Parts: sequence; structure tokens; C-alpha cells
Amino acid sequence: MKTIIKSLGVSCVIHLIYIFGTFIVGYIKTRNYKPDIVNKWEKVETLQNEVAFGVVVSPLFFLITFIGVALICGLIIISYEKIVGSK
Repeated sequence: MKTIIKSLGVSCVIHLIYIFGTFIVGYIKTRNYKPDIVNKWEKVETLQNEVAFGVVVSPLFFLITFIGVALICGLIIISYEKIVGSK
């Protein structure tokens, strides 16, 4: 039971790092964006009617990746305990 809790905790930490990392990268790109108005002035392009930020992913995808990462972490923890415990 202790291994399951550890693997779920590690999976949660990995997912939080991924989510906040994506957020931070997007924030940094937005803050540092400088439009090139001078060079774009000569070639005018029509604009789109719609704007979309990010990607829509099913919540089931995050559940599956959470469980998958927890299983992989559980296998690593069990393997590590067997290797260290046998010495």
C-alpha cells in the first residue's frame, strides 16, 4: 500500500510540473513577444475570424496518463526496493 501511495504522489508531482511548466513557457513567450510591424506593413495579410488558445484534450487523457505514470513509478519503486533490499 505504501508503494501505491508513493507512486501516485510521484505521478501527481510529474503532472503538476508538466502543467505549470507549460503555463510558465506560454507566459514567458507572451511577455517577450515583440511584433514586427515595420516589416509586416509592406505585405498585408487577411486576419482570421476566430482565435483559439491552447489545445482541447479530453479529461480521460489526463486520467490515463496519470494512471500510466503511476504504474511506471510503482514498477521503478518496487525494482529499486528489491535491488537495494537484496544488498
